[in-house]
Amino acid sequence: MSLGSQLKLTDNKRISDLDELIRSMNPRLNDGVFVFVSVPPEADTAGLRPIATFLEDEGISMIVEESQIEGTKFDVLFRSAWITLSVNSDLNAVGLTAAVANALADREISCNIVAAAHHDHLFVPIGAAKEAMAALVDLQR
Repeated sequence: MSLGSQLKLTDNKRISDLDELIRSMNPRLNDGVFVFVSVPPEADTAGLRPIATFLEDEGISMIVEESQIEGTKFDVLFRSAWITLSVNSDLNAVGLTAAVANALADREISCNIVAAAHHDHLFVPIGAAKEAMAALVDLQR
């Protein structure tokens, strides 16, 4: 799966107004199962194509498509579905993360949110993907 085929920018306007952000979220469930792993900095990760990384004191946190870690010794910390909020959110916008987290929490769905340069990305338990999408669509209304 190519990342370019998953994410297509349709509008370069960055939105910061909370009401407009919520109305324009247009959540999209991406294909696949994505896992969170933490690897030591010296680990050989040459074969991995993470969709996100973060350097922490304990190691490098990565989010990768699950099939990429088959045959490795990396422990899966969280199996998830990946939902992209298609709205081009301004990184200075206030309240979108809280609104989304509250909508999912109301349905007892855990969520790990990654804010990237253009979109917010939600990682929810794989078994809760459909319910999470329903919660986000309800919020958008």
